[in-house]
Amino acid sequence: MEPPAFPARPPLGKSGRSIQVRANFFPVQSLPQRPIHHYEVIITPEVPPAKNRRVYQLWEDEALLSGELGGVRPVFDGRKNVYSARPLPLVGDASDFSIDYFDNDDPFAQKNGPKKFTLALIKVGEINMQRLGLFLEGRSNEAPLDAIQALDILLRHRPSLMYTTVGRCFYTPDSAAAIANGAQLWQGFHQSIRPTRGQMMINLDVSATAFFQPGPLVEMVAKILNRNSVNDLRAPITEKDRTKLDKTLKGLKVAVTHRGQIRRKYRIARITSTPATRTVFPLASTGQEESVANYFAGKYNAPLYFPHLPCLIVGDPAKLVYLPMEVCEVVPGQRHLRKLNERQTAEMIKFTCQPPHVRSNKISAGITILQQRDNEYLNEFNVSIGHEMAIVNSRILPAPAISYHPASKEPVITPREGAWNLRDKMVAQGVTIRSWSVVAFGTDHDYPVSTIQKFITLLVQTCEECGVFVQNRQPPISYANPHGNVEKTLIDAYMVAGNSFQERPQLVVCILPNTGVPLYAEIKRVSDTVIGLATQCIQAKHMFAAKRQYCANVCLKMNVKLGGMNSFLSNAQLPFVSERPTIIFGADVTHPAPGSASTQSIAALVGSMDAQCSRYAAAIRVQKGRQEMIQDLSSMVVELLKTFYQTCGAKPERICFFRDGISEGQFSEVLKAEIEAIRIACATLEASYSPTVTYVVVQKRHHARFFPIRKEDSDKSGNVLPGTVVETGVTHPSEFDFYLCSHPGLQGTSKPTHYHVLYDENRFTSDSLQELTYRLCYLYCRATRSVSVVPPAYYAHLVAARARFHATGDGWLEGFSDFGSVMNMSNMSSASIASVASLGGNSVGGMVGAAGAVGGLAAQMSGLSVDGAPPGLDGSRGAAGVLNKRMSMTNLAAGPVRTLGNRASGFFNGNGAVSNGMGGSVGFNKGSSVGAAGVVPEGSVEGGVVRVMNYGVVKSELANVMWYM
Repeated sequence: MEPPAFPARPPLGKSGRSIQVRANFFPVQSLPQRPIHHYEVIITPEVPPAKNRRVYQLWEDEALLSGELGGVRPVFDGRKNVYSARPLPLVGDASDFSIDYFDNDDPFAQKNGPKKFTLALIKVGEINMQRLGLFLEGRSNEAPLDAIQALDILLRHRPSLMYTTVGRCFYTPDSAAAIANGAQLWQGFHQSIRPTRGQMMINLDVSATAFFQPGPLVEMVAKILNRNSVNDLRAPITEKDRTKLDKTLKGLKVAVTHRGQIRRKYRIARITSTPATRTVFPLASTGQEESVANYFAGKYNAPLYFPHLPCLIVGDPAKLVYLPMEVCEVVPGQRHLRKLNERQTAEMIKFTCQPPHVRSNKISAGITILQQRDNEYLNEFNVSIGHEMAIVNSRILPAPAISYHPASKEPVITPREGAWNLRDKMVAQGVTIRSWSVVAFGTDHDYPVSTIQKFITLLVQTCEECGVFVQNRQPPISYANPHGNVEKTLIDAYMVAGNSFQERPQLVVCILPNTGVPLYAEIKRVSDTVIGLATQCIQAKHMFAAKRQYCANVCLKMNVKLGGMNSFLSNAQLPFVSERPTIIFGADVTHPAPGSASTQSIAALVGSMDAQCSRYAAAIRVQKGRQEMIQDLSSMVVELLKTFYQTCGAKPERICFFRDGISEGQFSEVLKAEIEAIRIACATLEASYSPTVTYVVVQKRHHARFFPIRKEDSDKSGNVLPGTVVETGVTHPSEFDFYLCSHPGLQGTSKPTHYHVLYDENRFTSDSLQELTYRLCYLYCRATRSVSVVPPAYYAHLVAARARFHATGDGWLEGFSDFGSVMNMSNMSSASIASVASLGGNSVGGMVGAAGAVGGLAAQMSGLSVDGAPPGLDGSRGAAGVLNKRMSMTNLAAGPVRTLGNRASGFFNGNGAVSNGMGGSVGFNKGSSVGAAGVVPEGSVEGGVVRVMNYGVVKSELANVMWYM
């Protein structure tokens, strides 16, 4: 029985200018016509996959020479599967073979003799290749995965014998390039086989990955510790350096050099906490303790040059086998599995960044390098490969006209090649900034006040030119230790801003010394989850070399963080959204990085909140690690549907759901679960509520590339033009999918995004979905360029990434079980309370009582007068009174930020005044449980408030704005 079919491809689109492009796909010109024979291979004793392949190849070579295989050339996947074009001459359906294997990694192999292996072959069945033909012609919905897998293994068999294999990639150390901290980059090729309409295609792309540099271990240690040479290792290393080495070298394979020709290999278990001079062990002969340094000097007549370096503990850590670092060499061909640091990443980008024509030439050469021509295995299966890239039909969609404020000198612009600028333009809806402050994380020596003031002056001028009005042009400036208490620093800045301008603070601008993640992460954790305040981080280097373009980009970010709208498209250009109430969702799940202490993933969902698709609310959940399905999607959808209704005054009649981050093998499982979750969410709100749903998977992790054939079809970088859409030639044989290159090429070769429709009740045509997707790419709010991924999916990725910053330590998810409610200042951490309590008289008008400080700050954040503070603050009444005199709080319920909730446009005007809040009772009844200024009452767990981890719940003050930008 066939699985349920995904939507069939509608008639091809016609919008735009038709062109042809070259794609990095090579046609499989002939396929096996006879069944392929499938066998299971079992090699005992079990060995790693790399050795598995060597044992198998030894058997095949011997069997071919002896004639045991009768001239048949089978192919092997390196694990358990063997395929042949003709039946293998087995006795019955199974045969066992004995193999003598000399291990190249064992220095005693010749002395000890060969290792004995048994290879068993068992017939599994035959693969009918006719089913593949039916699928390619679109006459069958069921992809014959067994036939596709057999062809994939056939095409990978020869390259796997010649090159280092990593997943679907083949690498060689030829032309390797060294990068920082003891790593090097190897070049190679990614190869996969893809079904398209009428034929199979090989997708081939250049690739690069990091390996450890081979050679003396002490040289790698010097590079890891950023020393100029090994001579700099003569000084003792710090505990911080030792910890860094232990983390980096753990699991690395080394070979010893102190025993002449015997170069035995070991795997590093860990590093000792003591140097070689103080690392001792009992001698086997006498039982007397001896240091490693003395032992090597006596036993091998080799005094150590670096006796103060720690030793390696190799092999079984329980046996405590010690080796000095200087007698070890790094074994070649070991992949660098840990996440690259910032410097390594920058060098890798530089290494892999290749102009389109260079990449295209390398790909064309790759089909020969991988020996897909004159390959005896391909000949055996009657498979032949074309050696020219496929030429496919495509279209260039027209760019939309982008609208800014009507008062702009140029209120409407049609971008050229996916880019435009803010000259003569004012943002569509600008906020007014009244109460703000600046914090420089450094000293006045690092950042002179005059330099900061000069930058602020230019920033304010640029903001006002762009339609963001700044009433207070000289915010208070303070300095803070970048390694100090960030929470106290930001609360200080919050209070100073409030007292200086007699307004509820809106923004703190933070000047950072570098791009380091820890300081930035802590600033965002505190501002998002402790205070409920927008922050804008500025790198100091940009402040010193202030440019108007940079300030304009900062202005765009500040405007949307405070509730404004930068630009929009006319209703006529977004008919799917403007004709009927429609919500656009974007969803993503991010997983812990390799080597991370965390074991859990973060799911993020964003939903559009206006007719212009310019503002998105967000919901977050923490879930079991490595689970791609969003476990709590139903309640997340409920939150955002209620927010949409309370913001817009209408129920969405249509849903378009862009889902990032799932692979083809997960399509059916994830689709079934998440469509059901969306249905449950709608029924929860109203039993009869059933909007039409379209579910589109967004894929960036693919290797399809397109190259223009004619110069007039390319941009300045030589890439295809923004708006290039490909829906034939290299797409699915029958389902609704397409590639869209929606962004301008800046450097390297542009990577298109693949969109695959898995569910479609809205009955999109090819043109309508492609145009909607492309036009949305011009509405990414913090850039004046079209982006490569549809913004809802982009925003979901940003939200999930930001949520990682809301952690309070490396083990931030351990023991986390409850998302909790909206967190106001009454359940602040003790550190927060202490910080506020210690702000001192100058900064907060004499606030000295912790309770009074917290009460005052909570009052500011919730927009209430201090007189409305809860009982129990009477003991600090003097402090609260001082604050009340310094800062008039009674007029802050509405807040100074002009949010969009009260400016509904298009179809959102139907129900009159709409609530600006996020709370409300279950269902679409606009509830009365929303407090002043839309603040969710304490204890409410409903209403779209973004919930994160530990006490890191995003504050309700940020619920109506795009806090994650």
